Amino acid sequence: MMCYAPYNPPWFLQNGIAMTVYTALWGSRYWESTIKNPEPQYHKTVLTGGQGVPIFCWVAIPKDAHSTIIGTYGITGELGTQWFLRILGSKAYAEGYAVVLFDWRAHGKTADLSPTLMSDGLYEGEDFVRLAAASAAMGCPKKFWFVGFSLGGQLALWGLKAAMELNSSDEDLGITASDIGGSAVICPNLDSARSLAYLVQYPFGRYLEANIARKLEQLAWQIHDAHPGSLDPMAIKRAKSIWNFDQELVIEKLGFSSVEAYYQASSPLQFLPHLSKPTLIIYAADDPFFDPKIIPDLEAACANNSMIDLMLTRYGGHIGYLNSAKGQLQAQDSDPWWAWNRVLHWIEQQRKQQD
Repeated sequence: MMCYAPYNPPWFLQNGIAMTVYTALWGSRYWESTIKNPEPQYHKTVLTGGQGVPIFCWVAIPKDAHSTIIGTYGITGELGTQWFLRILGSKAYAEGYAVVLFDWRAHGKTADLSPTLMSDGLYEGEDFVRLAAASAAMGCPKKFWFVGFSLGGQLALWGLKAAMELNSSDEDLGITASDIGGSAVICPNLDSARSLAYLVQYPFGRYLEANIARKLEQLAWQIHDAHPGSLDPMAIKRAKSIWNFDQELVIEKLGFSSVEAYYQASSPLQFLPHLSKPTLIIYAADDPFFDPKIIPDLEAACANNSMIDLMLTRYGGHIGYLNSAKGQLQAQDSDPWWAWNRVLHWIEQQRKQQD
């Protein structure tokens, strides 16, 4: 376990639900005023992911960039509204990283470009690798660091798994496994079946699940309208929960006979012990999205792999980690975004060790 600055949230946010809700509402309004550096001028472009799927990206390359961060967001949304990811982009660019942010499969402008649905990492891992290759061709410097949070953290871990298999590929992408530095993830989804079952057991969890399900339904209609004939409208109407969305629209095209089998295959917990590149996992014990019973399994998986640094905190909620003024002083941070500051500090340490 590496040493890291302790997390010290405000007293009124020492609760996972409170932290999650407050940060989402407050951060979406005020995030730009909390950081010292403005957003970079992103070049908006389309790069090619796995299976030829077009991926919409924001790319920014600072002068004398030293390496590249590739990142995406959680289960729903699009780049324009993903303020938490954009905080990372601003901070990383100011520290000399080229930044590639992308709408992952079936999200945002990528959904307008292709009817291909999500696979929760099974194919998005290759997307990360191919985006690294494509951005290298654009002038983004090696090494590449795969970053994400929530479901995007799950995808980034799959990206690292795919990167480990680069050297065994017959295709020359212009990069090798050694060009991928590692991965850093915040509150990653690690076991979909257990966490979804947990989420619908309590009132606020059911509210969260229903809200996500509504957004997934809207996403399905967006794809349906942009790509006529790609999705069955009756199936969209039946998809009134996250589970039903996957049941009605996702698993058949991926070749799974059940949602359970799909979740089992796509959950990263199973391959954490086998990751052979540096990995940072920031995870809160009070995350209201995930079953707390996953934590012992996460600790065991990380304990058996020296390549993983696990920052397991008592507080933090789900992609919250808003720090108190006292906590900022303790961590020597210039802003309240404790988790992103740990991610960038960790990547910098790893980068120097690998140079």
